[in-house]
Amino acid sequence: MNIDRIIFAFAGVVILASLALGYFVHPGWFLLTAFVGLNMLQAAFTGFCPLAIILKKLGREPGCAFK
Repeated sequence: MNIDRIIFAFAGVVILASLALGYFVHPGWFLLTAFVGLNMLQAAFTGFCPLAIILKKLGREPGCAFK
């Protein structure tokens, strides 16, 4: 898997987990969903993604979005 696919998978898991936690545990967990969404939006415009930087340093192959 390249960096792009790892980031999409990670974001999806965090969003689904925070939605479940917000529904079953406490509504405050919905803030994590909002944070991930805002981070994805800013990454679309700026190309800056902290997870992409970490994965690149770990030697993962870059995709089209995060070179």
